[in-house]
Amino acid sequence: MSGYGQHQYPPNQNYTNSQQNPYAQTPQNGYQYQGTPGQEQAGYFPPQGPTTMDDQSAMGGLTSQMGGMGFGGETPGVNRPNKKKNRHAYHNIDQPAVSSQTFNQSTGNAAQYVNQDPLQQMRGSNSYAGQTLTPAMNQFPAQASPAFSPGLQGFSPGFRNANAPVPQSEPSGPGVSAQGRVDPEQIPSVPRARDGAAQYYLDHVYPTMEQHLPPPGAIPFVAVDQGNSSPKFARLTLNTIPSSSDALSSTGLPLGLVLQPLAPLQAGETPVPVLDFGELGPPRCRRCRAYINPFMTFRSGGNKLVCNMCTFPNDVSPEYFAPTDPSGIRVDRAQRPELTTGTVEYLVPKEYWAKEPVGLRWLFVIDVTQDAVQKGFLAAFCAGILSALYGEDDDENNLEDEGTNGENEKKRPLPQGSKVGFVTFDKTMHYFNCNERLDQAQMLVMSDVEEPFVPLGSDGLLVDPYKSKTIITALLRRLPDRFSQARNPEPVLLPTIESAVSALSSTGGKIICSLASLPTMGPGRLFLRDKNDLHGMETEKKLFQTEHPGFRKLAGKMVEGGVGIDFFIAAPAGKYMDIATIGHLAAVSGGETFFYPNYIAPRDSLRLEQEVKHTVIRETGYQALMKVRCSNGLQVSSYYGNFLQHSFGADLEFGVIDADKAVGVMFSYDGKLDPKLDAHFQCALLYTTASGERRVRCTNTVAGVSEGAVESMRFIDQDAVVNIIAKEAATRMTERPLKDVRNALTEKTVDILAGYRKTGSGSHPPGQLVLPENLKEFSMYVLGLVKSRAFKAGHEPSDRRTHTMRQLKSMSPLELSLLLYPRILPLHSLPPESGFPDPTTGHLIVPSAIRASFSRIEEGGAYLVDDGQNCLLWLHAQVSPNLLEDLFGEGMTSLQALDPMMSSLPVLDTHLNAQVRNILAYWSSVRGSKAITIQLARQGLDGSEYEFARLLLEDRNNEAQSYVDWLVNLHRHIQMELTGQRKKEDSGGGMSSMGLENAVAGVTSLWSGGSDS
Repeated sequence: MSGYGQHQYPPNQNYTNSQQNPYAQTPQNGYQYQGTPGQEQAGYFPPQGPTTMDDQSAMGGLTSQMGGMGFGGETPGVNRPNKKKNRHAYHNIDQPAVSSQTFNQSTGNAAQYVNQDPLQQMRGSNSYAGQTLTPAMNQFPAQASPAFSPGLQGFSPGFRNANAPVPQSEPSGPGVSAQGRVDPEQIPSVPRARDGAAQYYLDHVYPTMEQHLPPPGAIPFVAVDQGNSSPKFARLTLNTIPSSSDALSSTGLPLGLVLQPLAPLQAGETPVPVLDFGELGPPRCRRCRAYINPFMTFRSGGNKLVCNMCTFPNDVSPEYFAPTDPSGIRVDRAQRPELTTGTVEYLVPKEYWAKEPVGLRWLFVIDVTQDAVQKGFLAAFCAGILSALYGEDDDENNLEDEGTNGENEKKRPLPQGSKVGFVTFDKTMHYFNCNERLDQAQMLVMSDVEEPFVPLGSDGLLVDPYKSKTIITALLRRLPDRFSQARNPEPVLLPTIESAVSALSSTGGKIICSLASLPTMGPGRLFLRDKNDLHGMETEKKLFQTEHPGFRKLAGKMVEGGVGIDFFIAAPAGKYMDIATIGHLAAVSGGETFFYPNYIAPRDSLRLEQEVKHTVIRETGYQALMKVRCSNGLQVSSYYGNFLQHSFGADLEFGVIDADKAVGVMFSYDGKLDPKLDAHFQCALLYTTASGERRVRCTNTVAGVSEGAVESMRFIDQDAVVNIIAKEAATRMTERPLKDVRNALTEKTVDILAGYRKTGSGSHPPGQLVLPENLKEFSMYVLGLVKSRAFKAGHEPSDRRTHTMRQLKSMSPLELSLLLYPRILPLHSLPPESGFPDPTTGHLIVPSAIRASFSRIEEGGAYLVDDGQNCLLWLHAQVSPNLLEDLFGEGMTSLQALDPMMSSLPVLDTHLNAQVRNILAYWSSVRGSKAITIQLARQGLDGSEYEFARLLLEDRNNEAQSYVDWLVNLHRHIQMELTGQRKKEDSGGGMSSMGLENAVAGVTSLWSGGSDS
């Protein structure tokens, strides 16, 4: 069976415990088992009789003649020719593909996924493909799509084994119906592309030298580092680079690198090696200062080290010398991780130190004003700190000193040497002495907010959290009651942060600050800048940045002292919080702002607790400097992200940097590249670990060089291109009006697709829209970007725009991909085996996602929608009472009976409940920094239903076009570009009805999946 909708049973007769459960005895992999996954399930829909569908789709008026979209069928996953014997510095790229069996054992990690045939899974992606449309479903703007068998279309050759032959696809025309209308199923589908890649990388690893087209950013995969860094750490927009600036310009593509230097690894991947070269430090090029890496070569019997960046021959020190064999390879190369691994870390000597390295100091700065106490924000924030420091098993009976217990040392979330401190603030500041020798915490009040100082020594304010566990636990549990009678509505934020920075100035560290109301008292007081009078005007951009000199000065001082800050900002009732000014501290220092625009404690407390915990336990470094080097002929032209750079060409400086942060780097040409040689890129991050070690993490990336642009178009990394464009657009928000930014995004999309049409698809008819094989979903991602809260037209609070803008600047490819196109799962039609580990492999069986459009919504359906920031559970007004009881518990038979403030599912002994909880647990492991808690969106009842509608990005919403109309718009401008009629200023505005009709009429009726070479 493919779903529940095949049979009808009496309510509550399904999912009982009386059935034999072969898995319930031995739960594994962290997932809940309930019921036999293969058993027949009762239905959530009554049997439907045959009905007739209206042939006229809602979008038919715009696309009835649109039949000429073709896709260039390239073979991006094939190997580049080995143009020079030693071009890869002794890496044999012709070796057999690495077996995935070693890496894909049943490890019990949620990031493993379903082991089944990808084509079968894609065919089953629409569980109601054969079901007729009921009259009630016509409330949605488009009809349900007919069945579609994608064959190999969603299974890109880029996902194949690098050594396997790639079949050539033949031209075909499956997208046009008998009436000449376009089949929406045939336009590029983001869910199908993700599912196809996820299926492939379930059974295959990604060998970094054998394949040159990385997996999509939104899916988990196991990478084998063969000398070229994993795409989790570095992604190039082009993995084969044109040799000249003119050739690159003809493609319209950016030449950039997305770096996530501390990215988390998946189970089965080799940890980054840490090497110690003693007082000499790691070998480096004397001219360009590049670090030793697998692409440097040895000459003169091992006495000369030739830099792969600048080709300078360096003398090898006697301490590092080893002879070479007749082929020029060092005899100890296999024992040298720096010569075989793309990403390595070096312990560095004192000359690399700015301060004496110590374990990371955490200072929790807690808002105790009236709003924070009454709205439950203070209690939830304290609970999150307790969970982060001591885990979930903290209780009254387990408060003994665990600092000397070796078994507990291994379990401690914070590494050895870390210390924590606590400061609260309202109209005054309160410092807490949590020294282990005290019976309880002592509070010292600082009422001088004009010239604040730290009234405690470092041994009282900053303590070992495990030696002082009893005191800290009692303090955090009593804080909400201690300030419950206070009536101080206005916090003094800037003086408090200044004093916190002063407390950390000698060592560096990280501040975790909560804030529940606009700071309108004391130095640094803020006021309501967003009065809705600038929205849509050119001066609106002033709202997206701070002009407050105090906050600007403090941000620079924080980076200089090696201090960063994460904010947790709640805006009860949606009040203005001036995120642009307050969040400036986090943006410049490398931190992050967690924003809750309408905080309601029963609904949002769990999410707040989990996000506080995540920000503490994720890998974090501080006092960081970053430098990016590249081959001769290229130069760094710009950086995008959240950091401080004093001048162009200077190193990037971070107060803190963590595993979720990414930086974009753009390159330009200062000469011509040699097509016989590769291009090399190295990112060096000098930082202090949370455990107190000063290290350099080197990330090395290699790309081929081609004479022209055609070969480069075959090795495009779509996620890197989208990420670089998003970061650049976010940077421009403070410089240009939003309309200009949206126009620029449209211009860039047209430039890229027109560039491909000119250079790589000459064999197709002139009136046909041809998309590059590796940029098929690019148009949809850009449309998602245009519809995002940062750039969308219409009214949007400046706080939310600014928050999204800063998120875009530091987002990883994984998090950005989900933000620009959410994953949507229908829960009412889950196959019975979905959401449970495969009995033979242990991988969780994950169902196929559906497209983000109302045309995929079923009457009576239930849907999970996750955009990486929020997770909605949308329930149709006519959802089955059986489904509600199975999901939420006995007696929950109507939408009105559900608690609208629910944030997690109850643990029930029903099959569906276990399925959904397991899927949510899996999703929590494949997203960025945000916690996954559910928010109900009941049709006709909850305001969050508007958010659900906003996330259906393929429809016309967010003051922008539908996906189909967007493609028509792009095609019109591409045709104008090809015929020389395009005007730059014409491509960003809206299109009139006549313009749309002309664009549609210009598209031919041939669909093609043909090959472009």
